[in-house]
Amino acid sequence: MTGAPLVDVDESVVQELKQKLIDPKTTLPEKYRVLFSLRNTRGAAAHEALALALKDESALFRHDVAFCLGQRQDAAAVQILTDILHNSEEHAMVRHEAGEALGAIGTEECLVPLREHLDDAVLEVAETCQLALQRIEWLKEHPDAGNEESPYYSVDPTPALPSSTPTEQLRETLLDERKRMFDRYSALFALRNKGGKEAVAALGAVFGARSALLKHEVAYVMGQMQDPKAVEFLTEVLKDPSEHAMVRHEAAEALGAIADSVTVGLLREFAKDPEPIVAHSCVVALDVLDFEQSGQLEYADRGGDKGEAPARRPICPCRG
Repeated sequence: MTGAPLVDVDESVVQELKQKLIDPKTTLPEKYRVLFSLRNTRGAAAHEALALALKDESALFRHDVAFCLGQRQDAAAVQILTDILHNSEEHAMVRHEAGEALGAIGTEECLVPLREHLDDAVLEVAETCQLALQRIEWLKEHPDAGNEESPYYSVDPTPALPSSTPTEQLRETLLDERKRMFDRYSALFALRNKGGKEAVAALGAVFGARSALLKHEVAYVMGQMQDPKAVEFLTEVLKDPSEHAMVRHEAAEALGAIADSVTVGLLREFAKDPEPIVAHSCVVALDVLDFEQSGQLEYADRGGDKGEAPARRPICPCRG
């Protein structure tokens, strides 16, 4: 359950990227390119740059910075993530991501803040902390699993059930409101790993569930899968103004990952959405598409020609 490996990058490149992050003239898409270079860069300088990025005015961007700190699995981030989780004035989506990041890092010092928010007033935050604690406990019982690399180069909130599990059984677990969220997530990631029409249909059925947290994770994995059969489900979510913003934003980015003529049109339309998180997600997703269509393989800012900071991303820039 490990993500992409961190790489060494010349410190002058990291400092250049850091300056771009804090420059008020840097656009949101440009900040994302910097972010996904720093996410895979080893060392204190990269960590410090990411910590500064948590002061950005965009809640969407701050939540992705928290995600990247978790994906790095660097214990140096525990205190700053704890502070975010404790801050009731921070956007709920950012706090959720901080809790998930603490679960991804998974050290003993992560346990106290996660336990303190098991019954948080914000349901998505409480559910995230419950999942994160269960992930840490599961890894204690299965220590070898911590060294397994995700097929999508991401540190997932829970382990996946075996792909040999029948699809119908996974579907039943995923949709059972009586099951622990940990078990439903495990079924979710197994369906992602299996792929195919039946798996996509099972995942799509989740959008009728109660939990915004679960629905946003389904939208995210649909983006990882990049299966055109998911477009219908994701389109309905994005178009629904009554749906939770964290679910709609993940749907937008998943549509960007699938990237056909229909999804591009939708992203352009909803780049003007009155909900900033949704609008910003569409803007960044469109930038990812432009970047990749230009022939560049990695959505990243390499800091000019001074060095290389590869950004091996799961899909488009957000996780949610």
